[in-house]
Amino acid sequence: MKTCLLIEDVPEASEWLGQAVQASFPDVAVSTAASLAEARAWLAANPAPALALVDLGLPDGSGVDLIAELNYRTPSTVCVVASIYDDDQHIFPALRAGAQGYLLKDQGQDAIAELLKGIIAGRPPLSPAVARKMLSHFRVAPELAAPVLTERETEVLRLIAKGLTTAEVARLLNISANTVPSYVKEIYRKLNVSSRAEAALTARNMGLV
Repeated sequence: MKTCLLIEDVPEASEWLGQAVQASFPDVAVSTAASLAEARAWLAANPAPALALVDLGLPDGSGVDLIAELNYRTPSTVCVVASIYDDDQHIFPALRAGAQGYLLKDQGQDAIAELLKGIIAGRPPLSPAVARKMLSHFRVAPELAAPVLTERETEVLRLIAKGLTTAEVARLLNISANTVPSYVKEIYRKLNVSSRAEAALTARNMGLV
């Protein structure tokens, strides 16, 4: 984790979130932006950051739009929301846009730093309140049939839910690394999810992990 772009318009929040990032990744270079316009200008002039920590309520729009842009243009960037909002109207649009984590600012700096460290191990950084809301959202009602995955898709889902990379999944299942993304795409379609964090939680609800 070498670079982080922190998009936050409140200077005090920007400072302590930056400290949390550096506590998690001591060698990271943290750049800041206070608006979508500043963030886009930075992205146009610099290589894609490894991590983008994005507030949702920005002066010139929603951070969800920037997350969607990053997910499309630089999918290698790990996008994590840092917000005061813990309601469905904010959480799920951000996840659908491609956010791979969602942190609440009312947590302590140490707690946020610890959750961010999980990125290296493939654990989505989710505040407990957000994780509970997501689990509740994806809980399968008894009368609803579970998504029908093939045996191979189930194996792939179990492994990506554990945080394994595409290359690691391919090696463990003895398949081509080029085919794993196709399996993941089909899994996302069948589960009606759009990010690894959502897939991991759905896998947990299905008893796979």
